[in-house]
Amino acid sequence: MMKHPGFGAMLAWLLDDRHLGVQELADRAGVTADEIRAVLSGQSPGERPLRGLASALGFHAVDLFVLAGLAVPEDMAPLDATAANWVASTVTDAVRLPAAGRRELLRLIRSLPQEERRSSFTPKPLIPLASGPGAWVIRMLQYRNLNWLGMAKTLAFMTPTNLSAATYGVIGSGRMELTPRLVTDFAAVLGMDASELAALTGVILPVKPPSPSPEVVDTAALLWEARRLSADQARHVSELAGSLRGISRP
Repeated sequence: MMKHPGFGAMLAWLLDDRHLGVQELADRAGVTADEIRAVLSGQSPGERPLRGLASALGFHAVDLFVLAGLAVPEDMAPLDATAANWVASTVTDAVRLPAAGRRELLRLIRSLPQEERRSSFTPKPLIPLASGPGAWVIRMLQYRNLNWLGMAKTLAFMTPTNLSAATYGVIGSGRMELTPRLVTDFAAVLGMDASELAALTGVILPVKPPSPSPEVVDTAALLWEARRLSADQARHVSELAGSLRGISRP
């Protein structure tokens, strides 16, 4: 299993890859240059700087918290874990819709009122407890309200990867190594740059992968936005996705 290089090393790589200076990043993130240097030297980033860095670097903040090995704040967690099954069915429909249908779904999700959180979100434990590349990507998917079965369905419809639901638990536990194919496909679903995710997880890509198709890009965005939905709202969106495809949900 790959030893965690430390978030400072990850940040240093991102700075170098993007040709960013410390002061420029600090200005974009709304933090001081000294705070950036402290992280680069190995100090664990605090919640406020990490949120700022996510915005400055174009990452979802929850993904940086996972990469940094820190607990994800509750406000970044999915609203309702029971919405997971509806979210997965919406994704598998959305990726097969024309662009107009995907836009309609996204507009609906964004228009729904924000409901109050009624319970804490607790992602399924990764057993044995792991803190490595496999655990990072699986945890990121969990924070998009996908359970093992949801991951299996989502990856199978959005990418060439077709694995059993249980296999995602194996990846998360560190008992199955990430491959270039897996990293590329995980990145597509997460809405991340595949080359960056590969570098951050220590996987070497033999060739630069092509950009995801428009339907995959749109569906990844829809998956991210659906994190804020309650189960009832997610069911409503899923029913619309099915109707747009000419099918009805039982």
